[in-house]
Amino acid sequence: MSMDSLANSMETRTDFSDKIYASDREVCAIVLAAGEGKRMKSKKPKAMMEVLFKPMLGWVIDSVRAAGVQDICVVTGHLEEMVKDYLSKNYTGENACATVTQTERKGTGHAVMMAREFLEAHKGGSVLILNGDAPFMDSRNIVNSYFHHMAGSNCVTVISAMLDEPAGYGRILRNADGRLLSIVEHKEATMAQLAVKEVNSGAYWFNVNALLSVLDTDHIRCSSITGEYYLPDAVKLLGDAADAFTADSSSVVMGANDPVQLGELNQIARCHILGQMVADGVSLTCTDGVIIGPDVTVGSGTVILPGTILRGSVSIGEDCTIGPNSLIENAVIHDRVIVNASQIKQSEVFDDTDIGPFSQIRPNCKVGPKVHIGDFVEVKNSVLDEGTKVAHLTYVGDSDIGKRVNFGCGCVTVNYDGKNKARCTVGDDSFIGCNTNLVAPVSIGEGAYTAAGSTITDDIPSDALGIARARQVVKDGWAAAKRERDSKK
Repeated sequence: MSMDSLANSMETRTDFSDKIYASDREVCAIVLAAGEGKRMKSKKPKAMMEVLFKPMLGWVIDSVRAAGVQDICVVTGHLEEMVKDYLSKNYTGENACATVTQTERKGTGHAVMMAREFLEAHKGGSVLILNGDAPFMDSRNIVNSYFHHMAGSNCVTVISAMLDEPAGYGRILRNADGRLLSIVEHKEATMAQLAVKEVNSGAYWFNVNALLSVLDTDHIRCSSITGEYYLPDAVKLLGDAADAFTADSSSVVMGANDPVQLGELNQIARCHILGQMVADGVSLTCTDGVIIGPDVTVGSGTVILPGTILRGSVSIGEDCTIGPNSLIENAVIHDRVIVNASQIKQSEVFDDTDIGPFSQIRPNCKVGPKVHIGDFVEVKNSVLDEGTKVAHLTYVGDSDIGKRVNFGCGCVTVNYDGKNKARCTVGDDSFIGCNTNLVAPVSIGEGAYTAAGSTITDDIPSDALGIARARQVVKDGWAAAKRERDSKK
């Protein structure tokens, strides 16, 4: 795939600094995430299906927040415990989302009815209603549609999009003045209406008071075919006070109803992000196996090699080389770092450090500048200060390692006694000989040495040598005598 096609596969989002500046009562949002999605053949609710390792619901909430809308209510339903658990872990404090339950899935109109109390608290304002399984609704179109909504003093503004192949979507019909006339569902449209390429995205801005005036079963009628209540009926009821805003990206309508469509969303998002990386000065000489999540930032001059996966909240600095075949998850990597065929999770790596191949930095590590971590090294819940070298075949767990420390091959910090974990401390400029076991809790002073093959159970003072091994005994002729006995047998 060419770089041009990467950049153009999904409309490139430009930096968008403008937001909706309003009080909490003036704007709010309702995200519909109660659906089951049976065709997904998954044990997850539909909105929790992932695009680039991130639930579609998370894409939607983050776009709403980026637009400046802070007060959000999520309508849950199918397997709502999973949705609420995700929200509680990822949106806390002032970013927390309210939730309401739709115990019976009776359509989008019914789902919004469940949030009536939330809407009552925002009377006099505007509410954005959108689907939790439409991950590409971006903040730019949310903001611009809001300004359009307010400028027209609309009771409702439908966010629409232009599609070359609009089959299956409700069509937007406009009057001679260009305002919204009606929304016609695909199955109910005439041949002339089917030729219309402007479609309903399923996202709306409503005047809260106007919405509340029609948000009940007396106004929004139950479908005699499906037994459901549909939100577009509320648009119809508001009549002349309704309008439509055409988004500048066709991707805002994209969702997934089955695993094939979800795979297509993943590919579209992947290509878009890689294209944006290239535009920002990141080198991608070959994109085979490269997957970068939506919450990843990479500095200019950095090279991403094949097989690299960057997922979760990841920040990578400038002039790094990441890969090949590396995984970085929820981590911060500073400038000029090399990560070769290794994994880093929930940790921070500072400037001019190199890691790998075939090493693992587990959660809660700080790897200081100019550190060398070679092949087959595992580091967990530890601090390695500037200039330290851990060359190969070594485990450093629950330890505080000073500056310029050298670990020989095959060293282990013995941090677990079967019940409790304890820490090791190694001072600056120490030398840990090959095959040393540091049995925690133990402290090695500055400038101290451990002899190769030692099992250290007591502290070693600064500038001392610790030896903890049996004295060597040589028995002359022993091997020859053994061979003679063996031959007689």
